Amino acid sequence: MERVVIVGASLAGLNAAEALRDDGFEGRITLIGEEPQPPYDRPPLSKQLLTGEWDTDRLPLRSADEFAQLQLDFLGGRVATGLDVGQRLVSLDDGQSVEFDGLIIASGARAIRLPFGQDLAGVHALRSQADALRIRDDLEAGGKLVVIGAGFIGAEVASSARARGLDVAMIEALPAPMIGPLGAELADWAADLHLEAGVSLHMSSKVTDLVGSGRVEAVELEDSSRIEADTIVVGVGVRPNVEWLEGSGLTIGDGVVCDQFCRAAPKIYAAGDVARWPNVLFTHFRYDQPQRTMRIEHWTNAVEQGMAAARNLLLESRGEALEAYAPVPYFWSDQHGLSIMASGVTSPRDEFQLVHGSLESNRFAAINGLRGHLTGVVAVGWPRMLRRYQALIRRQVSWKEALQSAREVES
Repeated sequence: MERVVIVGASLAGLNAAEALRDDGFEGRITLIGEEPQPPYDRPPLSKQLLTGEWDTDRLPLRSADEFAQLQLDFLGGRVATGLDVGQRLVSLDDGQSVEFDGLIIASGARAIRLPFGQDLAGVHALRSQADALRIRDDLEAGGKLVVIGAGFIGAEVASSARARGLDVAMIEALPAPMIGPLGAELADWAADLHLEAGVSLHMSSKVTDLVGSGRVEAVELEDSSRIEADTIVVGVGVRPNVEWLEGSGLTIGDGVVCDQFCRAAPKIYAAGDVARWPNVLFTHFRYDQPQRTMRIEHWTNAVEQGMAAARNLLLESRGEALEAYAPVPYFWSDQHGLSIMASGVTSPRDEFQLVHGSLESNRFAAINGLRGHLTGVVAVGWPRMLRRYQALIRRQVSWKEALQSAREVES
């Protein structure tokens, strides 16, 4: 294998490139990135960059020297437009093509836009450094911010804007903020956290229009009410960037569908926000059918899956046995001075138990279970407890064993 192409100058793409070099690959590595700059860190975009604590010079994931040491052919400001699996070619938006022996798809995802109001000034999505800088400029001008969507990005933007002293309203179609990853019980706690910080919440509310003359002035809701706005940030989810793979023969379904090794086809792998694969750590009890898959949009997964995809590509090229990628998912979110940490997976059907601390103190650990197994943990202000239950999830302990473990800690 002489040349590996990585589509996506992302966290996953960078870690794939580093893993290739660390594992001894001495051939050419071409890294294709839609943005002109080398890979940078995205979690600060909704936090430190918006609050003004950081500027863009702190965002790069590696120094210029570290990036140069990887000896990459970096094609920044270029977009992949097609894939020919048979000819082993990636087509680019400038009409050129790049040959490969091995391919890692790390093309990430893009923010979902509302079907209306996008031509109004002051309406933003947050996905890139450029997005964050535009939002920061509007926040510095003051006024009223409306955040549409109360997932992690929306909640973090609301927190950052309140830290700047802005008047903030958050709108969500679901009954509470972050109800998907946290579950109903902890989502209610999260709602109280935002209310206490001064965020106006409009839950179970559907946005029907954005109104204004040139610049946004208000949000219209399904009940005909209006919320005034000088700036709007839309955080209603993302879509994986897979359109360029149409006609390639790869299986596409809300991401690039892979096997348990992150392999989409021979010597073609996917990693990060764009990858969908069966996590064998959970498939035996978490899903109704073994072929069910997961796609994870968090920082830690991008790092680990980028490395795993690169390692398996090299193993395949050497004719060696591949290694299943089976992590315990982990993510965190900083909101109103608290770090919300979670590991594992959850669903509305889960059992729930607060096992340590109290919601009132904003220091606690809670666990989730399904079909007799421990499947998830959420901890606030208690990283040691998060690590404890994360290890139990990895061991695939029963729900009964997890509760017994909690009692042992308390005793």
